[in-house]
This record gives sequence, structure tokens and C-alpha cells, in this order.
Amino acid sequence: MEISGKIIQVLPLQTGVAKNSGNPWQVQAYVLETQEQFPKKVCFEVFGEQRIKDNMCQLDDIVTVSFDIESREFNGRWYTSVRAWRVQQGIVDPSAEGQAPQAAAAPQAQEAAPAQPAPQAAEAPQPFDPTTDENTTDLPF
Repeated sequence: MEISGKIIQVLPLQTGVAKNSGNPWQVQAYVLETQEQFPKKVCFEVFGEQRIKDNMCQLDDIVTVSFDIESREFNGRWYTSVRAWRVQQGIVDPSAEGQAPQAAAAPQAQEAAPAQPAPQAAEAPQPFDPTTDENTTDLPF
């Protein structure tokens, strides 16, 4: 899945050591706000030192995030994570696979559409005549 928007918050880097293997881990979380009529805020995380370095984001960056959503149950409660596996600068057109992302630019005014010719006046409808209309019914009203 993909989502595009503006980074509005960079949360503190979380680090720790895995209980089972003893390996260190890092998670960097960001809050993205979509740029729609009704903007939505999505908190996503990048897991792993190398992925964090490869996918660095700054405040106010316009990015497209490729992510997976996963839910886990713990003690009868469900927790959902949005884990990014790629963060690209700019807004990426999904139909332009393999092309460079578009630069994030301010919305531009759309060019005025060419003038359309005025529609021709239609022939005025004829008044209803129940004696000649084929779709008459015998309803009392």
C-alpha cells in the first residue's frame, strides 16, 4: 500500500535490545498528513538501523510511503502498526512505475477550459394532453 503527504512530526528514535537474540534494534516513527479535502494523519514507523538511514525524513517533507499494515493481539487487546518499507521524496504516481518521483510543488492554478459553444435551444415540450398521450392511466388523480 502507498500513501502520500507531508511529514508533520518526527517522533523520537526508539532503541532497545531483543530479549531472545540480544541484537540491538531501532524504530523511527513519523506522522504524515495527507493532502486531501479532509486530511488524515497517519503515524508510520521505519524499523531497523539501515532502513532508517535509507529512508530519512525531515519535518515538512512531502513523501510517498510504501508500507504494510499488521495487527497483533496481546492480553486480549489488538495493536496495529503501519510499518514502512520505502519512503520516497515527493509524490509518486503509481502508474509511472520506474520513473523518478515528481517534485513536490505548490498547487498551481489550472488553465481555464476552452469556451464551450452555447447549447442550442431545444424545442419546447408540448403541454400534456390526456386524450392524445399514449401513456395515460385511469388513475383518479
